[in-house]
Amino acid sequence: MKSKVYIETSIPSFYYEIRTQPDMVARKNWTIEWWDNCRRSFELVTSLPVIDELESGSHPRKKEVLELISDLDILSLDAPIEKIVSEYIKAKVMPSNPKGDALHLALASYHNCHFLLTWNCAHLANANKFEHIRHINTLLGLCVPILTTPAELMILKENKK
Repeated sequence: MKSKVYIETSIPSFYYEIRTQPDMVARKNWTIEWWDNCRRSFELVTSLPVIDELESGSHPRKKEVLELISDLDILSLDAPIEKIVSEYIKAKVMPSNPKGDALHLALASYHNCHFLLTWNCAHLANANKFEHIRHINTLLGLCVPILTTPAELMILKENKK
């Protein structure tokens, strides 16, 4: 059985990144390498909030960005998700503004995703937040997804060989 990976907004965005700063180019290259060479080892899922964020953005290659995830399964926004988001905000696991980060984490946790793949290292793929997230998810009886970047997930895949 393949591990389930929640694809957050920053992943398809970085696949078609146009900024030329070295760190942006590096993230783009790691994203492309993971997407093109590693993703088939996983079950990829996303959500309507990801699609909404991508559609509302001003990315010049918006059509291609949306097409990249068009064949992914869409996780349902079940009733408990909003309560989970509220608990994250109340426990200061995630900021209330923007609420999107809490929503992505709630979706990945509620739907038992093994990984949440993101380049959002401030609020999601942040080692300083992981214990707090683990604690709150455990109290809520939720799965604790590994919050990671494509670069880190490639290393994990290589180590499993």
